[in-house]
Amino acid sequence: MAAGGLLSACGDDDDSGGGTKSSGPVAGSTVTFGSNYSDPATKKAFAALTASATTSTKAKIKINTVDHNTFQQNITSYLQGTPDDLFTWFAGYRMQYFAAQGLAAQLDDVWEKIGGNFGPVAKDLSTGLDGHQYFVPIYQYPWVVFYRKSLFKKNGYSVPTTWDAYLALCRKMKKDGLIPVAFGDKDGWPALGTFDILNMRINGHDYHSKLMKHEIPWTDQGVHTVFQHWAEMMPYVQTGANGRIWQDAAKALEGRKAGMMFQGTNQVAAQWVSDKEDLDDLDFFPFPAINAKWGQQFMDAPADGFMLSKKAKNPSAAKAVLEYIGSGEAEAEYLKSDQWDVGLAKGLKVPSYNAIQKKSVEEIAKCKAVGQFMDRDADPAMATAMISVIQKFLDDPSGGNITTLQKSAESQAKAIYTG
Repeated sequence: MAAGGLLSACGDDDDSGGGTKSSGPVAGSTVTFGSNYSDPATKKAFAALTASATTSTKAKIKINTVDHNTFQQNITSYLQGTPDDLFTWFAGYRMQYFAAQGLAAQLDDVWEKIGGNFGPVAKDLSTGLDGHQYFVPIYQYPWVVFYRKSLFKKNGYSVPTTWDAYLALCRKMKKDGLIPVAFGDKDGWPALGTFDILNMRINGHDYHSKLMKHEIPWTDQGVHTVFQHWAEMMPYVQTGANGRIWQDAAKALEGRKAGMMFQGTNQVAAQWVSDKEDLDDLDFFPFPAINAKWGQQFMDAPADGFMLSKKAKNPSAAKAVLEYIGSGEAEAEYLKSDQWDVGLAKGLKVPSYNAIQKKSVEEIAKCKAVGQFMDRDADPAMATAMISVIQKFLDDPSGGNITTLQKSAESQAKAIYTG
C-alpha cells in the first residue's frame, strides 16, 4: 500500500483512481510522444501506429525520438523534468518502479475500455504494485537462439535440445572455422539475457523471480552454477564482446562467420529486415534444456508498450490514443510494418506474420512462465550493477573470479534493496 499512498499524494488524481483528469478536447489537439524506437525498422512501425491513432482519434501526435540507450539511461530525469504526454517503456518491474515513484499516471479508466482485448497475463504486466494499471502493451518478443537454415543444412548441423548437444555443436562449429556464438555486450544489457536463460534453465522461473527481488542472495550456489555453465560456453563465444555492440555481432551471423546468436527477435530479426537479408533463411530454436526438471519451460519474452506521464499536458487526448493502441486493430496496424515482434491482444489476426513471428507465438505459448528480462524484472539499480559484474565475468570467467563477483553483487544488492 505504500506505493498507492505515494501516488495519491502526488498531484491531481480524481477520487476514482483513474489518474490525471482534463476536460480538454481530443480532436485537433496535440499529444506529444517520447519514443525510444530509434532503429530504422522500429521507427517505421511506430510511425505507422501513431498515424493510424491520429486517424482514429483525430488527435495530432508529435513524436520525439531519442536513441534507445540514451532514452533508457535518462528516463528518471526525463520524467521528473518536462516529459512528453506519452512515452514508450517496458512492462513488469520497470513500469512498476516509475509508477511507485509517482512519475506515471494511472490508466484504470483506459483499462475499463480495453481490458476485454487482453488476457490476464497482459493485464498483470500492466499493473503497478498498488493494483492500478499504468501501462498499455503493444507487443512482446522471445529471446532465442538464431541461426541460418542454409548454413545448418550445408554443414549438416542439427538443432540441439540439450546442453550437452549444444556444447557438442559449438565444438563442431569451431572445428569448422566458425564463431559458434556471436556476441556483443558493449551496451551492457545483452548479456543479462544470457544470465536469465541459464538461470531459468538451471534453477527455474520462480528462482529467477526471487533472485531479481533479492529474496535469494547473489552468493547462492544456484547463481554460482549459472556462471559455471556460462564459463563452459566461453571458449565458443565471440571474443572481445565487451567492446562490440550487438548489431556488429548480428552481422557476423548475417555474414555466415558465426553459427548462432542468442538474443531477442526484436534485435536480430529486426536488423535482418533493415539490412535486407533473406528473412526466409533466418530461423531460431529455444535455448537448450539443462536441468531436466525445467526442460525448456521458460524464456524471456519482454513486453513493450506505453505509459502516460504524471506531468502530461494533454491527458484526455493521450488516453484516447492509448485506448486506440490497446485494440487488436492497432496492434495489427503496427505489425504490418514490424516483422519481428508479436501482438498480445486476444484473438489477434495478423495476415502479415512471417515464419519467425508465427514460430514466436508458438514458442511463447509453450512456456509455463516468461521473464521480462533482468533489467525489467529487477530494481533498475541492481540491473545496472549486474551489467558491470557480468562484463567483469566476461573478461575473466575463472571460478575464483565468479566467487568474487558474486560477493560484489550481493554487497550491492543489500545496499540497493535495503537502502
